[in-house]
Amino acid sequence: MNSVPTFSQPVNLVSDVSQQGFRDAMAKMGAAVNIITTDGPAGRAGFAATAVCSVTDSPATLLICLNRTASVFNAVMENGVVCVNVLTSAHENLSSLFGGKTPVDERFAAAEWQEGVTGAPMLADAMVSFDCRIIESQDVGTHRVLFCAVQQIREQEADAALVYYKRAYHHLGA
Repeated sequence: MNSVPTFSQPVNLVSDVSQQGFRDAMAKMGAAVNIITTDGPAGRAGFAATAVCSVTDSPATLLICLNRTASVFNAVMENGVVCVNVLTSAHENLSSLFGGKTPVDERFAAAEWQEGVTGAPMLADAMVSFDCRIIESQDVGTHRVLFCAVQQIREQEADAALVYYKRAYHHLGA
């Protein structure tokens, strides 16, 4: 019988892993490109992200990593809702807008949006949109890890997904 290890103390960090070395290694991990949006009392905001993954399907839960110094941080946390909009290859320019310093109004003016059940903006032509409520969070280093309960899913057919790999956009499935 295999025993599951338990950790009574924090795992030791490996001291010879540099910040740049880690970033360079992570650039080799391809990831779907998403635009994360929010709206509510703190206003409308959105950002491009690849640090998104599923946690469990029962209940349907996603994990999002958000830098605590990001301009959208307070709006996301105060609103308590997000929509993860998974991008198609046609959204490369939109991703660049949401990933840069473009003013919020200009970001949202560049696409068509619909309101999800939480009030978060859903990209009208996203491959899939996960409308979520933030149910838990944990600070780790420079980021806050958000656990998000999926309230609504909307899917559409797409020819190709937009992925980020080796610091560049690629079209998968084209």
